[in-house]
Amino acid sequence: MTAETTPATGDGTGPSGGYAAARLRLLTKEERPGPPRRAELARLTDDWLAGLLAAAPRAGRASLVAVGGYGRGELSPRSDLDLLLLHDGTASPAELAALADSLWYPVWDLGIALDHSVRTPAEAHRTAAEDLKVHLGLLDARHLAGDAALTAELRTALLAQWRAQAPARLPELHELGRERARRHGELPFLLEPDLKEARGGLRDATALRAVAASWVADAPRQGLEAARNALLDVRDALHSVTGRATDRLSLQDQDQVAAALGLLDADALLRRVYEAGRTISYASDVTWREVGRVLRARAARRRARGLLTGRNARRSGEGERTPLAEGVVELDGEVVLARAARPDRDPVLPLRAAAAAAQAGLPLSLPAAHALAGAESSLPVPWPAEAREQFITLLGAGPDTVPVWEALEAVGLITRLLPDWERVRCRPQRNAVHRWTVDRHLVETAVRASALTRRVERPDLLLVGALLHDIGKGWPGDHSVAGETIARDMAARIGFGSADAEVLATLVRHHLLLVETATRRDLQDPATVDLVAKAVGSRGTLELLHALTEADALATGPAAWSAWRASLVADLAERVAAVLAGDEADAPAAAPRRGGAAAERLAVEATRTGGPVLALHPRPEARPEAAEGEPEEPEPVGVELVIALPECAGVLPAVAGVLALHRLTVRSAELRVLDPAGQGPVLLLDWRVAAEYGSLPQAERLRADLVRALDGSLDVAGRLAEREAAYRRPRRRLPPAPPPRVTVAPLGSRLATVIEVRAQDAPGLLYRIGRALDGAGAQVRSAHVSTLGANVVDAFYVTGPGGEPLPEAEAAGLAQDLERALAG
Repeated sequence: MTAETTPATGDGTGPSGGYAAARLRLLTKEERPGPPRRAELARLTDDWLAGLLAAAPRAGRASLVAVGGYGRGELSPRSDLDLLLLHDGTASPAELAALADSLWYPVWDLGIALDHSVRTPAEAHRTAAEDLKVHLGLLDARHLAGDAALTAELRTALLAQWRAQAPARLPELHELGRERARRHGELPFLLEPDLKEARGGLRDATALRAVAASWVADAPRQGLEAARNALLDVRDALHSVTGRATDRLSLQDQDQVAAALGLLDADALLRRVYEAGRTISYASDVTWREVGRVLRARAARRRARGLLTGRNARRSGEGERTPLAEGVVELDGEVVLARAARPDRDPVLPLRAAAAAAQAGLPLSLPAAHALAGAESSLPVPWPAEAREQFITLLGAGPDTVPVWEALEAVGLITRLLPDWERVRCRPQRNAVHRWTVDRHLVETAVRASALTRRVERPDLLLVGALLHDIGKGWPGDHSVAGETIARDMAARIGFGSADAEVLATLVRHHLLLVETATRRDLQDPATVDLVAKAVGSRGTLELLHALTEADALATGPAAWSAWRASLVADLAERVAAVLAGDEADAPAAAPRRGGAAAERLAVEATRTGGPVLALHPRPEARPEAAEGEPEEPEPVGVELVIALPECAGVLPAVAGVLALHRLTVRSAELRVLDPAGQGPVLLLDWRVAAEYGSLPQAERLRADLVRALDGSLDVAGRLAEREAAYRRPRRRLPPAPPPRVTVAPLGSRLATVIEVRAQDAPGLLYRIGRALDGAGAQVRSAHVSTLGANVVDAFYVTGPGGEPLPEAEAAGLAQDLERALAG
């Protein structure tokens, strides 16, 4: 039962009944959450609790104190009450128990959660010294009722204790924050963020208040209070929508929370949360950096017995300044502006300072960032050559680009330099494969591309193309099409010539072309390579596109790239390069298919025996070119399953069904037709599979079940239905998956019709697809199956009974029938 609907005890005319009614009126008003409503809820609660204490039996000197979130006045609809009953120790245990009961039981009777304690000032001191979290809660102590002097004495003593223990307590507090980040992730990049515990959440905002109370350092104030209130507003709405005291913004609640806040949709809600989280995260980074600097300086002064030396005395005697670039110096481990720098007369200075900081691996100081943002000078359009060069230097600095970019973002310099950036800033990507928001993904792609600049003749175009490749995601329609126009305009703004601008536009328009073609099309088909060559246009652009493809995938997440995908893309790039050089599409030696010579031998064996032949090969793969500082971890170990058998109807659904029955998940698959001995066609199926759990089945058992499936003695459909019914369990409510989409790929092949299936991955999906194609009488000439996260994109090359591509109308009808079959 929610606090809004919990009835008061009694006749409704007593203190608790009056409070419950007033609380209900406040929380059911048609008023959006915000600081005024929280303040009013805190005031109502303060008055009610003060009345309870006034009516309670006496027990010496005593006061009622709000601590933690309630002490800060941050009451959400389902917040618990953090209360301390403070007493001077003169009352008997029985008197204290009677006093406490008169306070706690009315709270419980209204169904409000309560975190309570009863302590003397000395006990509060001891508990605070032993438990950092208790001390943090007491720093926000606020007097509610009773002996105000007793509360004031406690507050004064606890603050003095906190400041005296700051050198030991602040590192402990910093480590608590880092541990929370490891457990809960970074709020600005999570699809279901924890508003309190994630990095950049409300806990971090509270920690910044504690740092300020220590007098060691103060957090940047600009936007910090607004960010904290934004997260509190979202939490208020979340409590009202769910009726629960939760801090996790689940996907299924986001639309309702957005509506409660008057926002357009769930994406607008996440953008607001992400913007607030970034503000708090950046303030935390700056603050903890300053805390570390001050504590190191204090330690150095103690070691030097009061003598101030060099870098360790910034407050009392400035350290050494090391020049980095014109108008830019290093001071105390940060990049600051030189004394003679004139941001108002040097429009290139922001980019020069940022590039110098990234290249040196140093943070851009907050005062420098604000000075650069506050200058009235702006870059002319197009940018001068120096500005363009400094911008490319910034992008090419690798991982050190990220914190410098965030510093520029925090003070609004990025959108001033690149106005189109505003549309992708903090934009969520509702795809589990993506780790980052759109804007951070673009920066991460540039970071990955910086490691590939040795592979291309124009590293500047690679870096800028990496930064802009998804810039169209802020606009309606196909983001590649929209991004092409934006990239062309932004390239001109940055100062590139028309030819370079066209190359960048092409990179953005076709940044998905290589990986999609390599994993979903038959590379042996000349039409496939010709189509890519026509789109790319030149070998230089192909070289850039190949590197961008890899950088984009690596920056997306671990599910987007593998040694297998890398080899397919490299094979396609080699074939396209040959065509662009004037050779035929099949001029380069064909890259060996998965399975290689062993697969060919299986095909010969299948021809000789007349039955299915199969082999299982364990194939762990290492991640290609792991980022600097990351461990080179292997991908999950899978197996390669190669099956060869004489061509016959129903092979694809039979094999897919048998694999599903054995709980083998298909990661990728290829199907092709061979005639190795000139004695008739043989189907060769090359699969990458992994066991859902348990050990892999024996090859002989797979073969036996495949024989039974092909001759009809194994009821695959019935067995799959039985298994699904037996193992069906209640599941957490999730938003519905998008419906499957089946299309006929235009200009797919001269030899076959290409049917492309996009759907949510599920057990037995490939079996259902194969069965539907087989039932329609389509002959599957080859198949290319790929799984990316929770989605599959499968391409099937099909022909009619005579081996020719399907007529246009028949192909469209087949696609529609297959889509209906999968949606049913």
